[in-house]
Amino acid sequence: MEKEFLEHQLNINRRKFLSRLSLGVGSVALGSLLIPDLFSSFRDEEAMMTGLPHFAPKAKRIIYLFQNGAPSQLDLFDYKPKLQEMFGQDLPASIRMGQRLTGMTADQKKFPLAGSVFNFKQYGRAGAWFSELLPHTSSIADDLCIIHTLYTEAINHDPALTFFQTGAQVGNRPSMGAWLSYGLGSENKNLPAFCVLLSKGKGNGQGVYSKLWTNGFLDSVHQGVQFSSSENPVLYLNNPESISKDDRRKMLDNINALNDEAYKEFGDPEIKTKIQQYEMAFRMQTAVPEITDMSKEPESIVKLYGPECLIPGTYAANCLLARKLSENGVRFVQLYHQGWDGHNNLPGEIRGQCKDVDQASAALITDLKQRGLLDETLVIWGGEFGRTNYCQGTLTKDNYGRDHHPRCFTVWMAGGGVKPGVYGETDEFGYNITKDPVHVHDFHATILNLMGLDHEKLTFKHLGRRYRLTDVSGEVVKGLIA
Repeated sequence: MEKEFLEHQLNINRRKFLSRLSLGVGSVALGSLLIPDLFSSFRDEEAMMTGLPHFAPKAKRIIYLFQNGAPSQLDLFDYKPKLQEMFGQDLPASIRMGQRLTGMTADQKKFPLAGSVFNFKQYGRAGAWFSELLPHTSSIADDLCIIHTLYTEAINHDPALTFFQTGAQVGNRPSMGAWLSYGLGSENKNLPAFCVLLSKGKGNGQGVYSKLWTNGFLDSVHQGVQFSSSENPVLYLNNPESISKDDRRKMLDNINALNDEAYKEFGDPEIKTKIQQYEMAFRMQTAVPEITDMSKEPESIVKLYGPECLIPGTYAANCLLARKLSENGVRFVQLYHQGWDGHNNLPGEIRGQCKDVDQASAALITDLKQRGLLDETLVIWGGEFGRTNYCQGTLTKDNYGRDHHPRCFTVWMAGGGVKPGVYGETDEFGYNITKDPVHVHDFHATILNLMGLDHEKLTFKHLGRRYRLTDVSGEVVKGLIA
């Protein structure tokens, strides 16, 4: 009881103490002097030292280019000539094996196979297949780790999207960026550890929502900060015209003093979190305008990303902004690009979507590489599931739609300690995995490993249970790591 009372009076536990100290051996030594039993046996979640990885990381930061709506792997990466040979024929029952269907194709009597209308070629040392729709991405083939065998449990957008971001199909779980903020903290005191960028392409879109970048049951300081394409990239950040920076500073000092008094009385950690957020917003008032100003980018960078990089809110602009945020120490940048839901007229829609994202995605890799940042920055590109090899609705020679396919789909990664090449194989129909499956939990475990975190140790106790990003499963896929 005496020890618990002392911790309450100090309002500190081992994890919170270390999270507020600067990094380095001196911090650990100081912590051991002030709290003698700091390193005695204690619960897993208390062992999490914010800012200190469990082991030497291969990557320091992540840029996740999430393609919301599910790109068709069969029209972009996973070349299957068998589908062209059997064009229009029914998918054999022995291949489908009674797989659960969505409500959009459950009533179909037949499942006519639809080979891609696009040409494919092999690129790079690994001979990776790319569609003609991705001329820029194919040019950086040797930098990419292409995983053909991701699979998920969800078959509809909302649960699948939530699953990829939080490790659970239901809400109120911390997102991946929040877990990384909790586990590693921020590299730049003037910017959040976790930033979110949104864009929308030419195709049929699926919505995104704030629960995808929520802190869940973690401290709210770990929630993702959304940037907008408006005149003010972070809403309500700027001072009103009548308020000077000195006025704002005095106001915050007074508010913080009141919050400190409330904290002394109630001991609610969220009060301290609010103080931190106010101070962060004050520092961001200087840092954010400078980072979001694209006018100083040289002509060579504009040419690399394409002219749309100068139009706020476009995918190209967000890729360039992601590089600038990452370069300035933001731990996790999550970019959501909407428009990949190709249920109808997929050939027409996917052309426009690839035109939106192909050049800028490749440019981001090239830009990071030429700045010497790619080795320490993990870039991820992919959606929440894949697309079926059969047509949804009416099939014609030049037009088809594809339904949701969770059994296998393609995601690529670059930089940050991943091994370039092609990983995993699917059958000749592109329907089932035949070699090296990678579950979403395995994918998350591997990402955390690249960041120097053991996914089984990055935990937080909530409502009597220890939670983690990978729930109760997941294994690091060593074949993806260089």
